[in-house]
Amino acid sequence: MLERFKVAEEDRIYVTEATINAATKSIFQALGVPEREASIASDVLISNDLRGIETHGVSNMLRNYVAGYQDGRLTPAPEVVITRETETTLVVDGGGGLGVHVAPDVMDKVIAKAEKYGLGAACVTNVGHMGASGYHAMKAMDHDMIGLAMSTSGSSVTLPTFGAIPRLGTNPIAWAVPANKMPPFVFDVGTSQIARNKFTLAKRVGAKLEPGWVAGADGIPIMEEMDVPDQFGPPWLLPLGGTRENGSHKGYGLGSVVDILGSILTGIGPGFIALTPGFHLMAYKIDAFVDPGKFKDDMDVFLKGLADTTPATDQERVVYPGLLEAESESERKISGIPYHVEVIEWFEQIASELGLNYSLRN
Repeated sequence: MLERFKVAEEDRIYVTEATINAATKSIFQALGVPEREASIASDVLISNDLRGIETHGVSNMLRNYVAGYQDGRLTPAPEVVITRETETTLVVDGGGGLGVHVAPDVMDKVIAKAEKYGLGAACVTNVGHMGASGYHAMKAMDHDMIGLAMSTSGSSVTLPTFGAIPRLGTNPIAWAVPANKMPPFVFDVGTSQIARNKFTLAKRVGAKLEPGWVAGADGIPIMEEMDVPDQFGPPWLLPLGGTRENGSHKGYGLGSVVDILGSILTGIGPGFIALTPGFHLMAYKIDAFVDPGKFKDDMDVFLKGLADTTPATDQERVVYPGLLEAESESERKISGIPYHVEVIEWFEQIASELGLNYSLRN
């Protein structure tokens, strides 16, 4: 998370993991989500907050999910059905349920297939937002597996390179790879130059958008710093890389791969036609390829080598994907999670609306 998106110290209210988890679970249950699924959904959101991924924690996403339940876009207690299955693959209809609790259950099925056959994969349709892809990919690591999770976004907000009309979502993708002693490698990114919901964070903390993050209605990248717009669409997001000279064709290609595997392979068609999310989940059993102990020892060597790289003269250290998140989780489990006061006020407002009784202030 860039410093510009972090909550200023004077605006922070620290809440313990247990307290925010209980409050979040109570909101889900008040909206008709069964207790088990409410627990899973809360764990996904709070895990993201612990790891410093506030874009996909309660600050941004919970209020969107509440709105989805209240206006009927989300089914609180969905009937999840397997519509196609082989020894190593399955296709799942999520019943209109929130992907935050549907995806973990499907990932468990993928892991079970990988345990038996070495590889497992699934596509998921008729489902709401996945949350952070990394959470689902990370489930594989406890089983000595490599996890992969990706999702189309259900909305077209990202331009193809040279385009003026958006054809892709933010289309996140995540890989999670276990190690032995080092914090695991967890690469969890959107394939747009900036995640759409970072606009909400930026607006909340008063940050600006960097040059090359978005483009105007004409498709031309805006190459000066700008305020967060009050309305979106346009400006549109640019693919990862921003401009062609800086490699936007790579982000465009990666986003297209997510659309192919998460949308077209599921049978719902291209994302800009389907306009609903589609997931692709995979697990690779490490001992189908190499001894897990050796693999994780080699990962330690690799990750330590990255972390021990001599930094540039104007930098303090070199990190790798997942390292800062692991450090954040360790710290926040002790100190609590820093939420913006506006987020706490929203929790108080929704508690009043739903007739709930909890307190997030010390």
